[in-house]
Amino acid sequence: MLPQTEGMRGVGVRGWSEISTMATLAEDIGFDSLWVVDHLLYRLEGEEEPRGVWESWSLLSALAAITQRVELGTLVLAMGWRNPALLAKMADTVDEISAGRLILGVGSGYHQLEFDAFGFPYDYKVSRFEEAIHIVHGLLRDSAIDFAGRFHSARDCELKPRGPRPAGPPILIGTNAGSPRMQRLAARYADQWNLYYDITHNKVEGFERILPEMAQACREHGRDSRTLKSTVTVLLADSSADPWWDRLPTNSYAEEGPLVPLTGGPQRIAEELLRYGAAGASHIQISLEPTTCATIEALAPVLEILDRG
Repeated sequence: MLPQTEGMRGVGVRGWSEISTMATLAEDIGFDSLWVVDHLLYRLEGEEEPRGVWESWSLLSALAAITQRVELGTLVLAMGWRNPALLAKMADTVDEISAGRLILGVGSGYHQLEFDAFGFPYDYKVSRFEEAIHIVHGLLRDSAIDFAGRFHSARDCELKPRGPRPAGPPILIGTNAGSPRMQRLAARYADQWNLYYDITHNKVEGFERILPEMAQACREHGRDSRTLKSTVTVLLADSSADPWWDRLPTNSYAEEGPLVPLTGGPQRIAEELLRYGAAGASHIQISLEPTTCATIEALAPVLEILDRG
C-alpha cells in the first residue's frame, strides 16, 4: 500500500516524485501489486485535526502509466463519491492504460467527516452502494445497462470502447464483520472481497472467524464460496515506526485487546503471512509503517521466502 495520508506510513506529506519512486522499487523487488486508499480527509479516533490525503484515482492513473507488471488496486473506493456509470468508464480506461492490471476495489465509505466536508450525502450508504454496484457491474460485464433507481440511474448507457478484458477488471468489495447486507452484495457482484486489519484486529484468527459469514452469504446467493477470492490487509511495522496504534482510544479494540502490528525478521513475517494464505487468503495487502524506500527494500527477503513457501 502506497503512502497518501500525511503523517501515516511516514512523517509529513510525500509527493508524487517520492510515491512514484516507491512504486517502481516495489515492482522491481518482486511485489505482486500496489494499492491506494480512497480518503479525502482522515482523522484517527482521539485526534483533533484531520490529516490530508492525495486523491486515489489520479494517483492510480499515473501508476498505471509508470509500471509494467504489478496489479493496481483500490482499497477501496468510496462509491458515493463518484457517479457509478462514469466510474465504470474510468475503470475500463485505467485497465486499458495498465494493459489489464486493475483490481477495482469498492465500498460504501464510512468516515463521515469527509462526506460532510466535501458535500457528499452520508445517509442510506448501503442502499446507494447497492444501486451503484449494480450499474458498475452491469457496464463492466455486459457493456450496457438501462437502470433507474432511487439514488442512481444510467439510461440506455453503453460502455465503449472496451479495455483489454471483455468483462472488465475484477471487482473487489470491502466488507465488515456482522454486515450481512454488504456481504450479500459481495457474494452477488464481486470477484474478490477484503477484510482490513482493523476488522481482523491484525490476527489470522480474526480473518478466520469472519470467513463463515461470507460463506453463508454465498450460500444464500447460490454461489460456491470458492469462486469468491478472499483478501486481507495486514499492518506491518518497522522498528522506526511512529506507534500511532498505541494512541488509539483504549476502547477501540476492547474485546480483542490493543491493535498490534506484525513485526520481526523476514522469517517471522513470512511465516505469519503464510498462515493467512493457509487460512484461505488469496491476496495480502501490506500496510507498512513507515513506508519508505528503505522499509520496502527490507521486505525483499520476505518475498523470497514467500516465493519458496
